[in-house]
Amino acid sequence: MIVNESAQKPVVSAELLRKYDIAGPRYTSYPTADRFVEAFTEVDYQQALKQRQVGGLALPLSIYVHIPFCESLCFFCACNKIVTKHHERSAEYLGYLSKEIDLYIKQFGAKPSISQLHLGGGSPTFFTDVELTGLMTKLQRSFSLSPAGEYSIEIDPRTVNASRLRYLAALGFNRLSFGVQDFDPEVQKAVHRIQPVEQVFKLVEAARRQKFESLNVDLIYGLPMQTIESFARTLAQVVELKPDRIALYAYAHLPERFKPQRRISAYELPSAKAKIAMLSEAISTFLNAGYVFIGMDHFALPSDSLAQAKRLGRLHRNFQGYSTRPDCDLIGLGVSAIGRVGATYSQNSKILNEYYDYLNQGRFAVVRGLALSRDDLVRRTLIMAIMCQGEFQYEAIELAHLIEFKTYFATEFVALKELEDAGLLEIDENGIQVTDTGWFFVRAIAMVFDRYLQTDRNRARFSKII
Repeated sequence: MIVNESAQKPVVSAELLRKYDIAGPRYTSYPTADRFVEAFTEVDYQQALKQRQVGGLALPLSIYVHIPFCESLCFFCACNKIVTKHHERSAEYLGYLSKEIDLYIKQFGAKPSISQLHLGGGSPTFFTDVELTGLMTKLQRSFSLSPAGEYSIEIDPRTVNASRLRYLAALGFNRLSFGVQDFDPEVQKAVHRIQPVEQVFKLVEAARRQKFESLNVDLIYGLPMQTIESFARTLAQVVELKPDRIALYAYAHLPERFKPQRRISAYELPSAKAKIAMLSEAISTFLNAGYVFIGMDHFALPSDSLAQAKRLGRLHRNFQGYSTRPDCDLIGLGVSAIGRVGATYSQNSKILNEYYDYLNQGRFAVVRGLALSRDDLVRRTLIMAIMCQGEFQYEAIELAHLIEFKTYFATEFVALKELEDAGLLEIDENGIQVTDTGWFFVRAIAMVFDRYLQTDRNRARFSKII
């Protein structure tokens, strides 16, 4: 789908935002991770790796490394993390990451090519410079990192300075993601994450001097003590900061699932009406500042490779979100890390000692996953086309998956017609295309093709679309 950026200024009404303020998956995969089963074991994962060796070794890999440690607890956090001041724990963890990498090299018997690497957490910058050097050295010796690859790391602004950013650039990282969430001091206090706006501005300035290819800022709306007015100030400050990319997430208050959130009083959270107003203001602010809406909750400057990929119809999506890289297998390293190999998904143990125990036995730490069925593959193709290109042609799907589209998806067409009436998509004799307004609701459109949601109406485990 080729997007006319100058025309990408749709009016997203409060009525539409309210109507589609429903719970649903983020579709970093289909089926989604909550559908993984323990019946998929390390044995199944090894079989998937062997099948890749038959015909896939020439294809580049993407690698995600999960570093779970944080020095301080953020009350809004829903990540798998370990809060500790004991930095000696990271040295032990690094040793086990090395063991896990060795298992892959033994399995592959060669140095696979890597086009994308992402360090997430937790706080990857919990690692010392020496430890990060050790990790990157191990990866560089074990894999062939493409000179044109994307190498990114998540940054906690409280754990770095200009000198540290310079060191990260020297290690080969070319993309940074700063966790900001909100600049308002009262909000920061309420979520136990104090980082003055001046500190972030100085770090971004220092990062630009190091010529990182892309800088991302994460924001969250719906946090305790946020108001429409206070969030508008944060938005204005972000526009002044002018990062290449902005990720704008809605806070999902699920204290029954995420223990840190029990420290947040529900009475301090903004109302649903206020959250919708915050989102509406954010959309208007960023579009008026010249950002391109990528999809879901991501914005990018027109010069950024993500905006260029969307404009040319070359956008992709994986467990880290939107990507410019072609769809490829993903290796997940570390506790709780998720991977994808061929038509399978897998996840390492979420329990640190269990993760260590598997590796001590010389085994991959995979404890659950999924082998995709033929129906899963058809629907994954459609959902990713909606999320990334905003369109698909019936004939292409029919030829690739040997189905008669309108017969196979007869039930789904009823729901699609309702979305068309709402102005979110257009249906013709050849296919379906998301409208400019519909891009803000791609999760709702993708959900139409989610077979698991059709049979399971319990969506409480998902965050709200808005």
